[in-house]
Amino acid sequence: MDRNQSLDTLKTYEGYWDMIVIGGGATGLGCALDAVSRGYKTLLVEQHDFAKGTSSRSTKLIHGGVRYLQQGNVSLVLEALHERGLLMQNAPHLVQNQSFIVPNYEWWNGPFYGVGLKVYDLLAGRLGLGPSKWLSKTETLARIPTLEPNRLHGGVIYHDGQFDDARLAVNLAQSIADTGGVPLNYMQVTGLAHSGNMVDGVTLKDTLSGASHEVRGRVVINATGIFTDHILRMDQPGAKPLIVPSQGIHLVLDKRFLKGDTAIMVPQTEDGRVLFAVPWHNRVLVGTTDTPVAEASLEPRPLASEIEFILKHAAQYMVEDPSREDILCVFAGIRPLVGTSDGKKTASISRDHHLEVSPSGLVTIAGGKWTTYRKMAEDTVNQAAQIAGLPESDCPTRKLRIHGWLKNIDPQDPLCAYGSDAVLIRRIIDAQPEMGERLHDRLPYCKAEVVWAVQNEMARTLEDVLARRTRALILDAAASMAMAEAVAGIMADVLGRDAAWIRQQTDGFMALARGYLPD
Repeated sequence: MDRNQSLDTLKTYEGYWDMIVIGGGATGLGCALDAVSRGYKTLLVEQHDFAKGTSSRSTKLIHGGVRYLQQGNVSLVLEALHERGLLMQNAPHLVQNQSFIVPNYEWWNGPFYGVGLKVYDLLAGRLGLGPSKWLSKTETLARIPTLEPNRLHGGVIYHDGQFDDARLAVNLAQSIADTGGVPLNYMQVTGLAHSGNMVDGVTLKDTLSGASHEVRGRVVINATGIFTDHILRMDQPGAKPLIVPSQGIHLVLDKRFLKGDTAIMVPQTEDGRVLFAVPWHNRVLVGTTDTPVAEASLEPRPLASEIEFILKHAAQYMVEDPSREDILCVFAGIRPLVGTSDGKKTASISRDHHLEVSPSGLVTIAGGKWTTYRKMAEDTVNQAAQIAGLPESDCPTRKLRIHGWLKNIDPQDPLCAYGSDAVLIRRIIDAQPEMGERLHDRLPYCKAEVVWAVQNEMARTLEDVLARRTRALILDAAASMAMAEAVAGIMADVLGRDAAWIRQQTDGFMALARGYLPD
């Protein structure tokens, strides 16, 4: 995947694109891959980097949604469990089976959640990942030795999926390019073009070079997540807001707080949300909150009250109570929830997706979650193809292998997240052994990964590499700051940049990364 090549195609392409997709998060990437895999000429544009926003800030779960089952939304659970199974088949290098335990501290919790999770198993059917079952207190503590033992009666174990969200986004962008589509990051939509009353293109600004472009499309898809309303207002200045933004934060802790390979799932916190403590990349991810916010932001910041909420609840279930000093990273994301008129709390708003067509023909897809991104894309492209008058074509993404597909990976391999691309990164190291050197002793990443990210994954800024191509910022914000200048130097060698660029990138990243540590 080469940005210069995509840019050249954009500049030289004559005529109308079949589909123009705005948004490089999970939904937009899914739509573009679906469209190009059907044979439609497809352009995807993203104002920043792929998965810069919500799509790199999830709880890292591909799941049916136990909470949605509690809410009685069986159709969403069925759809999500089916999509979970398909994604594990289509991206096995990134999506794995993760066991969870619901600890029981009240005698009646065991039967209640045990029965509910048996229903969860039944809904998964042949795509299930393993049966749920009751565990004794001894069995529960054997799996999670650091679980609070006082008043513990036992637990219920069940299975769901875990993944690396930003890495999947990058692989989806690569899949788009592999299939003949044109994905472009740092390409901001500055306006919608109209022919009569119908949308028939977009005006663009390359935020790296400052160059402007105008492109035409038979249909434009608005898949911009938390910025959905911004694009709707470009089309209709008085458009009614569709999105109710809600912020969720996660804390990243050392692995000692959750020994073993099993996650904790707490079905009910004070604000009505599920709390997860999940092993991830040799760290522990704890979250999340549900805080209404006034407006969308590419860099939301956690509130002090949110951090205290997570620490308080984590302490109830962990032998060692985590403190602010134990936090390796705290990151916030904003959910693009589709609003309701009944004033519901954001924690109870459905995660179903919402598809609508404006009078101008602009197709908007909103809501949903990572797990169902493929089905959201299928529904959207079906609708968009009708609007564009394109030939009907069956959706092939149910069985489409995503870039990097590799069935049997070694989870202990530091390059396992690259799947089949790992062999190519090793070739860089074979040619230049120094490229195999670790960038920081607390993180698994090596110099060759920086070169690969720039040459093959459209990484253009230091943040791209440290936040999303690797997950250094998320796993250990302080360590990512310590390695920032060295990584910028490697990038500069590949991109042909000077010392001033290295300093500008390093300073910018340091300012950003400080926001990922508690004050």
